[in-house]
Amino acid sequence: MAETKRIGILGSGDVAKALGKGFAAHGYEVRLGTREPAKLESWKNEVRGTVSVGSVAEAAAFGPIVVLATHGAATEAVLDQAGPRNFSGKLVLDATNPLDFSHGMPPGLLFGLTDSLGERVQRKLADASVVKCFNTVSSLKMADPKFQAGPARMWICGNDPAAKRRTEAILKELGWGGAVDVGTIGAARWLEAMVPLWLLAGQALGTWEHILQVVR
Repeated sequence: MAETKRIGILGSGDVAKALGKGFAAHGYEVRLGTREPAKLESWKNEVRGTVSVGSVAEAAAFGPIVVLATHGAATEAVLDQAGPRNFSGKLVLDATNPLDFSHGMPPGLLFGLTDSLGERVQRKLADASVVKCFNTVSSLKMADPKFQAGPARMWICGNDPAAKRRTEAILKELGWGGAVDVGTIGAARWLEAMVPLWLLAGQALGTWEHILQVVR
């Protein structure tokens, strides 16, 4: 299989499993990286396509695209464990959210609005092209999403225009209508801040299959 169809995903939760299943269904060779590979054995056996499980370092080194699907507060530590050198020259899709539930609902943001996890990831992975992506939707809708209103576009941001064009192409492969590019990685502050509102809307509507969109 061509190298461009190999993707590593860091994480073992719902987001990692949903994206792993989605990418595998679209012809990608997928490796999930986790500290507890045994947790993913049953998932691996149920997924159609080529999937494997390894360490976070092995997943980061696996292919030219890496997805971060880790718990927000643990993300930077996981990157250290994976080895920043394993991300050099790669497209890194950052699906993480720095949510703080210590005071209940709605959650706050670990870094307020003066920093973001997306920016912290880009600073730590200076030789990679980080694109904030997938963080504003439920894991139920990340791959092959269907909405009553028709095809939707995914919010993204990042510093590298070529990386964002590549990200939009990947999104279209996964069934999205395209991307809404809101600027540099600094805009991750606002994409991450959308998530508490998304949660409140979900509570009000009684669903986790909605998405926040611009209508014109």
